Amino acid sequence: MRENLYCIMFSKGRFLAGLAGLVAWCGFSLHALAQGEHEISLILPTENTAIFEEGGGPEFYMHTYRQERPGEQPGWTAGKYGFVRNVRRTSAGVIYSRFHEGIDIRPLRRTRRGDPLDEIGAIAEGEVVYVNNGTGRSNYGRYIVIEHEWGESPYYSLYAHLGRVSVEVGDWVDQGNVIGVMGYSGRGVNRSRAHLHLEVNLMLNESFDDWYHDHLRDAAPNYHGIFNGINLTGVDIAQLYLKLQENPSLTMPEFFQETETPFFEVKVPVDAAIPNMLWRYPWLCPELDGWRPDYGTPFEMGNSWKI
Repeated sequence: MRENLYCIMFSKGRFLAGLAGLVAWCGFSLHALAQGEHEISLILPTENTAIFEEGGGPEFYMHTYRQERPGEQPGWTAGKYGFVRNVRRTSAGVIYSRFHEGIDIRPLRRTRRGDPLDEIGAIAEGEVVYVNNGTGRSNYGRYIVIEHEWGESPYYSLYAHLGRVSVEVGDWVDQGNVIGVMGYSGRGVNRSRAHLHLEVNLMLNESFDDWYHDHLRDAAPNYHGIFNGINLTGVDIAQLYLKLQENPSLTMPEFFQETETPFFEVKVPVDAAIPNMLWRYPWLCPELDGWRPDYGTPFEMGNSWKI
């Protein structure tokens, strides 16, 4: 066993990082890790379908409270995926410094008190692998994680700020099965801003607990194991929905190839273990890019392979 820190790839301004963890030593080539591609079938988790309508953003995304100024995006855009929050004015113009890893979907129905009534459905079939009912233990509030097998890789949909949960760990759900009701649990959300926070994630490291214990144990207990939000990195789910409208047979590797543009490459020492993440998502590194020296010459002094 060896302990290593890996950076795998980025995703629109936020890199996908293989966190430090204990991973098993393996000595075979990634050429052997063939990925069976599988098309993705997704539905929206609520009856709100305004994302597919021209100009429907304000009706689909939940806003945040902020004073709109010239040159800034309207408040509803803070419900989108990406760098959409914490407005900063710089000499180069307006920037948004906080990353939002999912999308915030507005409710369509409320009680007279203003509580949301929208039922939440599973976006795809899968197994419920985590349920958090402790509203004060996460910024997500009450949240559910469902594991989906698309091809040979696992992906994880996450449903947060729920008012009520109606599934348990181990339950199998079909696409569209009701798993809970929209709410406003979790820090920073109130009744007027009740919404569903939705993510589709890749898991970074199955040894996340070990890493957390070594690096963050003094910050707060890890109540959520490997389903802590730090260990789940979200894809641009809004773009995924829109791309699937154009191409219903789209696979996740194809989606990444179409929408993600690398900003940098990472070279991994030749004697390092294969990153934990690549066992689950071998399509991130479909083949070794050959041996290359770290600093030019001599060739034997620093061979590495590229992710």
